[in-house]
Amino acid sequence: MIEISLGHSPDPDDAFMWWPLFGIDGGAPAISEPGIRFMQVCDDIETLNRRSAGPVSALLDVTAMSCANLPLVGDRYALTACGSSVGDGYGPKLVARRPMTLDELRSADRVIAVPGRRTTSFLALSLMLGPGRFRFEEVPFDELMERVEDGTFAAGVVIHEGQLLFGARGLHLVQDLGAWWQGHSGLPLPLGVNAVRRDLDTRHGAGTLARVIRLLRESVAHAMDHRETGVRYAMRFARGMQADLAGTFVDLYVNRWTLDCGPRGREAVDRLLAEASSAGLSPPAPKQVFVGA
Repeated sequence: MIEISLGHSPDPDDAFMWWPLFGIDGGAPAISEPGIRFMQVCDDIETLNRRSAGPVSALLDVTAMSCANLPLVGDRYALTACGSSVGDGYGPKLVARRPMTLDELRSADRVIAVPGRRTTSFLALSLMLGPGRFRFEEVPFDELMERVEDGTFAAGVVIHEGQLLFGARGLHLVQDLGAWWQGHSGLPLPLGVNAVRRDLDTRHGAGTLARVIRLLRESVAHAMDHRETGVRYAMRFARGMQADLAGTFVDLYVNRWTLDCGPRGREAVDRLLAEASSAGLSPPAPKQVFVGA
């Protein structure tokens, strides 16, 4: 039996796409293959980003990560065409207690809270405002809105459920980073991606990588075909969202891009990573960004 560790963020969309590989409440997985068993690991995205760059002994076989993180671990991981969270004209939100301009946020006396410097949201923010032209501080994503609300920070970049809840908290939208990126590049914003270790065949035998990638895609397809079951399960990760809002969040980030990012999604990844490298925000992307079908 080959055990494949799969890490995902504690988000409704990630939980929704991978539940078929784990089963629900001890039940049998809906998607399986003899000889392979998936082991669930759930952690916030910045922790998963950092883990992917840590000791080899602690690496996950399959992991969610920020697209911006890939150039830092491209010798270890490649992306799969399925499992991406893509913002098609929308994405993380730069919010503040009052209406503000981008020039105001470039002021030296204002600090922006960000959910991690390895996140795609931080990369998009840096490309938009200009590298080194703003002050920031890393804050856990689930504390970020509160720290903006209480005035600790002038503004903050909200991800996950914060993208839908910030208005109800009295915060103002300064800029939707996905909308900015689309206007800048003409492409969707690849936020979270699904990465797989390049050495699966070496460690577990020839063909393992292809088998795992096939099962991942089947999981996403099954979840999309059984939306009601998936949303009920995803509610466990909804952190205060009502069922209709959790369903809306799932639909935003589990869609045709998630099943297969396709040529346009690959172009978006290439463009984002190329701009990050040109701006001095990351090393060059690996030559083989994607693996498998």
